[in-house]
Amino acid sequence: MSVTSASGDAPTRHVPWARVVAVGVIAGFTSGLFGVGGGIVIVPLLGLLAAFPHKLATGTSLTAIVPISVAGIAGYATAGEIDWAAAACVTAGAVAGTLAGTRWLVRISPGVLQVAFAAAMVLTALKMFVDDGDAGGRAGLTLATGLALVALGLASGVLAGLLGVGGGILIVPVLGLAFGLPHVVAKGTSLAVILPTALIGTARNRRSQLTALGPAATVGVAGMASAFAASKLSIDLDPAVSRTLFAALLMAVAARLAHTGLATRHADRPRSDREAAARPGGTGDA
Repeated sequence: MSVTSASGDAPTRHVPWARVVAVGVIAGFTSGLFGVGGGIVIVPLLGLLAAFPHKLATGTSLTAIVPISVAGIAGYATAGEIDWAAAACVTAGAVAGTLAGTRWLVRISPGVLQVAFAAAMVLTALKMFVDDGDAGGRAGLTLATGLALVALGLASGVLAGLLGVGGGILIVPVLGLAFGLPHVVAKGTSLAVILPTALIGTARNRRSQLTALGPAATVGVAGMASAFAASKLSIDLDPAVSRTLFAALLMAVAARLAHTGLATRHADRPRSDREAAARPGGTGDA
């Protein structure tokens, strides 16, 4: 079987199905344990293990997230660890934010945004590392709280569209730090938001032929069992251990974003500036 990209990237031929299955299992475990979509694992691994072009890997990842998030949601929901009212508010904002972010992507160079968001993620991770206790739950859903949750969804959607990071990376810590949700509930609620946004993104990517359905289905189905198992594991984790693991995940993603952002900024600089900086005595950015 061959997989081709409509974006002009080189085709990916002879899909290594065993490796694609392995990507799914790893992604499912990451998604269920942390309440994220799994794209932070799927995109780089599809490129590394299956030679997928980046754009095709990104679109395929979004499709694979659908069954993975369903399994993770089932794990958290059966234990009553999802705040459905908060999820509805965040989803409303995330859908609009994702549409806006994907449109702005063609006009905005993401380099500076990636570095800035990486710095914010590091600060959030440090806060989670030193936090002593788990949140006790949010207050009643007032108009102000509802609008703030919609704003969170909007921000996560825009960042997802612009930077290609899963909304859970932002949603989970903010639901805990700003809205008082226990960490395990924040993760379950995050997955409930990710599912509809992944469905919408998949529909858009199908129109532009930026998703490979066969590999996406393989990754998604392979990840369902590990996502469900990891969600159950997450529910039983000590809150301090759960926060520490998520903070470590934030640090890892921040490092990747910062590296990509700095590389993008360098690539976007005029060629004459880069040549001047490379000459003896040349200077780079101030």
